[in-house]
Amino acid sequence: MSLRLAQDPDADALLEADPFALLTGMLLDQQIPMERAFAGPATIARRLGVARLDPAEIAAMDDQQFTEALSEAPAVHRFPGSMAARVKALARTIVEDYDGDAAAGWTTAQDGADLVSRLAALPGFGTQKAQIFTALLGKQLGVQPSGWRAAAGSYGQDGSRRSIADVTGPESLNEVRAFKKALKAAAKAHG
Repeated sequence: MSLRLAQDPDADALLEADPFALLTGMLLDQQIPMERAFAGPATIARRLGVARLDPAEIAAMDDQQFTEALSEAPAVHRFPGSMAARVKALARTIVEDYDGDAAAGWTTAQDGADLVSRLAALPGFGTQKAQIFTALLGKQLGVQPSGWRAAAGSYGQDGSRRSIADVTGPESLNEVRAFKKALKAAAKAHG
């Protein structure tokens, strides 16, 4: 299955080919539309003049230069400065903990609980984002260590339309968006 998270063939191809780009898209997925977040890695790569996002190169980049790349109009995120710092922190962690191989975080996980734990420990992630990413890996990329669905919580449910893990095209993107809108409305009604 080809990823269709960014709803842009070039951006989605990068997400498929580059595990660090996929992690970066997940990191950017907050307070902006999902497809914009997952298109962000391709925008960053284009602005840096590279084919892939190398965590070691990003970690070593000048902070100001990297922030400028994310801030150039249109900005990669509505908070380009703080997101530039988070992407650099993520890159440093991947270099230090996984020798620069982002996929090692999931290919060497002992089981689903270990996978969620590893992801939750990444800068800018946390438990919910780790569960969503675990569901994305399992549902769309075939990364299915023992117990992955349970570890992903409700995001791992087959046939759900809760998160980016369930986006496979424009129709499912709209279904996920409708689900999130209904959740916000229910929370507001009870809040």
